[in-house]
Amino acid sequence: MSDPHWTSQQIERALTTAYVGRPVHYWPMIGSTMDEARRLAGAGAPEGTMVIADEQTAGRGRLQRSWWAPPASSLLLTLVLCPSLHPRQMGRLTMICSLAVCDAIACVSGVSAQVKWPNDVLVGERKVCGILTELGLLGDRLDYALVGIGINVNVDLGSAPPLMAPATSLQMETGRPLSRLDLLIHLLSGIEDRYEGLKAGQSFHPEWAGRMATLGRQVQVAGGPEHWEGLATHIDEDGALWIRLRDGCTRRILAGDVTLRSSEHGA
Repeated sequence: MSDPHWTSQQIERALTTAYVGRPVHYWPMIGSTMDEARRLAGAGAPEGTMVIADEQTAGRGRLQRSWWAPPASSLLLTLVLCPSLHPRQMGRLTMICSLAVCDAIACVSGVSAQVKWPNDVLVGERKVCGILTELGLLGDRLDYALVGIGINVNVDLGSAPPLMAPATSLQMETGRPLSRLDLLIHLLSGIEDRYEGLKAGQSFHPEWAGRMATLGRQVQVAGGPEHWEGLATHIDEDGALWIRLRDGCTRRILAGDVTLRSSEHGA
């Protein structure tokens, strides 16, 4: 069961934010909210612009992996943000958005969620949300950032095609359908509150590290052609993962595909 299709006006009336999620560009069906948000950002869309859809025909996650969700079952959205950050600090955006996802899930469903580095949200050992951040650059300067968020809400994964990772949905965890609109309202409010804090110089690193399912685990990390295996020891202020390799050396990893030992979670 899924709640009804939305309208832009319904979403706009429900929002409690000052600018995050505004204006609303709602699509019953779209190829990718990320592609449409990139087009709008390139045309000068204001900060906070949201592209949201009931269904994506070409949704994707990290590493160009497809994102599967039946119509009107999930939150599928992309935000346009313009933070005053260096491109290498963009992990801080993932921090605040993943924390807002965890809080919104807890508030609406009562389910406790954790973060799996770098961009997933888990319930137990299963993925319930993926976050994808893409940058628009002018030379070496950040012009805008796109934050795509997909949350499995009222999804029956029993009918899903083969997935890269064990997955779950909030309906599967609670045994009841949930309001996607309520979840959206809490999510955008949480992102805006933390984003304002980020702009004021607040660090969300301690909170993010405290929600991290990856730390203290043996992990395998694939970063392009390179692969590392070791103990995930800590996360730094910019969101990079530090691991201690088997030879005792440490390595700082800014981006990669992580497998937690004893169970696999694709990004």
